[in-house]
Amino acid sequence: MSDASNTRALAPRRHGEILRRLAADGTVSITALADFFDVSRQTIRRDLRHLADRGELDLVHGGATLFEPTEAAFTERREENAAAKAAIGRAAAGLVRDGMVVFLDSGTTTLAVAHALTQLKNLTICTTSLSIALQMCRQPLVRVHMLGGEIDPAEEAAVGIDALEAINHFRVDVAFLGGGGLSPDGEVTDFTRNGAEQRSRMIAMAARAYFVLDSSKFGRLTPLRIPRFELAAGVIVDTRPPQAICEALERKGPALITS
Repeated sequence: MSDASNTRALAPRRHGEILRRLAADGTVSITALADFFDVSRQTIRRDLRHLADRGELDLVHGGATLFEPTEAAFTERREENAAAKAAIGRAAAGLVRDGMVVFLDSGTTTLAVAHALTQLKNLTICTTSLSIALQMCRQPLVRVHMLGGEIDPAEEAAVGIDALEAINHFRVDVAFLGGGGLSPDGEVTDFTRNGAEQRSRMIAMAARAYFVLDSSKFGRLTPLRIPRFELAAGVIVDTRPPQAICEALERKGPALITS
């Protein structure tokens, strides 16, 4: 069998290993795969294009990443990386002072921020999240404003134009925002247009806005960019992302804060 025929015959094995690595790490690099399989980079590029055409990954500069068009439901995500989210919550709470007006986005990591705010006093909490509103309204000396709108049952939060308009009524000292992923290009991305627009609105309105992202979001690609993402004060994470993502984020502008 010729070398070319042998390479083609082994392609299904490479494809399976590439997908296994993606599931484990979220990203793969052409150089690392070429070294591992002892084939040319061009062969790996063909493999990745084939898998991208099948909708199993998304191509990025120098490799590939998982592409996730939709997000798992809130109840499914709640227990994932709980310790990491708790650490992010404590780091975020350290940026809040008694008497502040705080916006808490919907999501499981922002819920961890809410749990970490219980020692502070005289807070005003604005949120679209049912779980966060319920958590915070039980705390003494805390006022809670639930921003209205249609309830998304998967996210357990208000969405839509009513929620966007409600945001305009508040002066916010600090906002903590979720996101779908931290892309290889150093951008926080989102799953839905409504989510991206709502987060963009809060970046513009709050005195300071921070994204809170656990390490499962590193390298993940979701469909939509968040307008004005680069104006956020920072991105709070539980562990430092890969160096390439750190450098890309630094070029965008928001500070990287490791809990």
